[in-house]
Amino acid sequence: MAKGMRDIKRQIKSVQNTKQITKAMEMVAAAKLRRSQEAAQSARPYAEKIQEVVTSIATGTKGIKNPILVSRDIKKTGYLVITSDRGLAGGYNSNLLRKLMQTIREKHKSSNEYVLLVVGRKGRDFFKKRNMPVLEEVTGLSDSPKFADIKDLASKAVSHYIAEAYDELYIVYNKFHNAISQEPVLNRLLPLEMTGSKSAAAVANYEYEPSPEEVLDVLLPKYAETLIFSALLEGKASEFGAKMTAMGNATRNATEIITNLTLVYNRARQASITQEITEIVAGANAQG
Repeated sequence: MAKGMRDIKRQIKSVQNTKQITKAMEMVAAAKLRRSQEAAQSARPYAEKIQEVVTSIATGTKGIKNPILVSRDIKKTGYLVITSDRGLAGGYNSNLLRKLMQTIREKHKSSNEYVLLVVGRKGRDFFKKRNMPVLEEVTGLSDSPKFADIKDLASKAVSHYIAEAYDELYIVYNKFHNAISQEPVLNRLLPLEMTGSKSAAAVANYEYEPSPEEVLDVLLPKYAETLIFSALLEGKASEFGAKMTAMGNATRNATEIITNLTLVYNRARQASITQEITEIVAGANAQG
């Protein structure tokens, strides 16, 4: 009985230590989530302004033939997938990868029909373990990524499309709603569609030097890169929201386990005391 009680006490101590760790990780994730939300919000004005300018030029100039705007026959599809480097984030990665795998199974007959550009170790390891075609990869991004961290991949994603390495590009990431809700989304990035801002484009009046076409040649790739960076910031906010929720659930589960183990320990202790009293009384009666 004493040995069993020592084992229970060890279990309680172990779960208490785990609870301290998960609580600390929950607080860290909450702080990082706040910073990620601020970063995502601060990037929006630039993205909105460049969209306004690009839409104004594209809709106001006839005969635009920029390859980023021109649709072509789909022979190969590219997927830019944003995952995390580390786990302990609930279903953050698994839900996203499940959605992508379902899309690939439904849309493609062989691995020759698609290619992957991956952000994050979790996604890279997942695809390489299954021998899926990974064209580009980026790992080890900081918790507060800057545009410079993703610029090379974003630039290559656009360049590969222009070079016809694939005929359309989808971006796959977790869209942030709140700390407990992140939605895996798969949105077409290229070719770009200049819709949704016609009213703003009609009001804007720009003069271009040297020409609208040459301005678009510079701005369109930057706009596509900006959309990729915005998706990365959304993904980071979703990651920390998922981690905060997962660690919060782990902390509550640890509390419940400690409560149950403490109850078991107290019952065992009471049984041990009752047994000792019974033995003492039995011994006294035997001597009397």
